[in-house]
Amino acid sequence: MDKELEMKGKTLYVSDMDGTLMGSDSRVSPTTRDMLNRLIDEHDILFTVATARTPATVVPLMSEVKTTLPYIVLAGAAMWDAVKGEFVDVQSIPHDTVHAIAAIFEKHGLHPFIYRQHGNVIHAHHYGEMSVQELEFVQERLNTPFKRFLLDDAQYHTSDDPAMLIFSMNDYATLERIYNEVKATVDCSPMFYHDIFDSGVGLLEIYTSGCTKAGAIKRLAKRVGATRVVAFGDNRNDIAMLQAADHAIAVENAFPEVKAVAHEVIGPNTDDAVAHFIANDITLT
Repeated sequence: MDKELEMKGKTLYVSDMDGTLMGSDSRVSPTTRDMLNRLIDEHDILFTVATARTPATVVPLMSEVKTTLPYIVLAGAAMWDAVKGEFVDVQSIPHDTVHAIAAIFEKHGLHPFIYRQHGNVIHAHHYGEMSVQELEFVQERLNTPFKRFLLDDAQYHTSDDPAMLIFSMNDYATLERIYNEVKATVDCSPMFYHDIFDSGVGLLEIYTSGCTKAGAIKRLAKRVGATRVVAFGDNRNDIAMLQAADHAIAVENAFPEVKAVAHEVIGPNTDDAVAHFIANDITLT
């Protein structure tokens, strides 16, 4: 490692995936892949991703990037050790909380997905009708060794497996009402936002109380001995992560609220901006 970089201390670089590290095709581009691998090989950089995705999609998307650090998945509810192929640092939702949230959904005529840790596989439980978006979501994720869907499961909220995420992708207005009720009455960490492809669709993610990407990044930084954290994001659910970083970076295509909390705005996700920033940051430090 360069002597100047050693004197500055270790930097942990953490990037969101969708809309930040990945391009418009929701893939890590060959340019970003090659740049990150060169930086890992030549400078030993500490790089990982923090995402609401699960290992089912993170593992194949990141398979050609050489980082050996755990991926922060499920918005900080767990980390995934890609070297060992196992969950670590799981933050589960208490059973009573799961029941209370399921009851609120049912009152509004919906049933969420409940993602549970079953060994090193996620069991995604669901009961009843799904939205068009949820059906597409399931179809795209059926053939993965890391996730199994248990559909039409009338006991979907009663399993003993630890719950890591309660999730729904549905009509924005309906989910907004559920979000507001959950936020007002249940001790948990909900995140609610528009789908980036269709503003009429909402995504509601609910984690255990205090669970954030920011918290997971702090734990990972301590684990690897990092003294500086640089974080990259584009969406509203990245704001807490950026606020907790020593240097917060928003990509050009980020929401205005995200740019407002960033220390710096770089190019768009379609221009390999994250990889270019890290390369320049290594040079400057």
